Amino acid sequence: MIPPSAQSWTYAQNLIGEDQVLTQAREAAEEKKIPALSPGGGAFLRFLASSNDASNVVEVGTGVGISGVWLLRGMNPAGVLTSIDQDAQAQRIAKETFLKAGIEPTRTRLITGKALEVVSRLTDKAYDLILVAGDKLEYESLLEESTRLLRPGGILVFDNALNQDRVSNPRQQDAETIAIRNVGEKIREDERFISVLVANADGLLAAIYRPERAATLGA
Repeated sequence: MIPPSAQSWTYAQNLIGEDQVLTQAREAAEEKKIPALSPGGGAFLRFLASSNDASNVVEVGTGVGISGVWLLRGMNPAGVLTSIDQDAQAQRIAKETFLKAGIEPTRTRLITGKALEVVSRLTDKAYDLILVAGDKLEYESLLEESTRLLRPGGILVFDNALNQDRVSNPRQQDAETIAIRNVGEKIREDERFISVLVANADGLLAAIYRPERAATLGA
């Protein structure tokens, strides 16, 4: 198989495109040096949120609201997004982004705080989709917490799963890269998950939580 050229990759990333609200949010992210998901990555999140008609979603890493808008546009119209970030300034920009996007304030719950501390207080088996895009050193712990929070059939997504081509390079042994590799391996080996790694944005590792499948396989 011939891998796609840079031209084809760029075409795929921008096929769906973004409206003015997201374009302005992206400009704000660049100005404040806040990481932002690519248009192709956002379109993939919207697709996933729509695929299981997600009503209760958790996002670790609010940023300026770009990924949140994509998620909300794919979710059930009555759905609520809980978004967690330590950066209060970024969340203020995210609130403006949601407002400009016409999203009702009751559909978002922004929590400023440390991801693991906040996630540990959320309800078991209550969420349809969880996006993890925060501190990579917390990825393994967030995998455990997310498994507790997901309902059967829920979807788990890890952003930055390729970590700028570092994950695929065995010579890269920094702590962040090792943590991301470990998450990928744990999800691959866990019979409760059906997973796929998509070379979109900086890599999106998505997995459907199917605990009943593991019980069947183990029978």
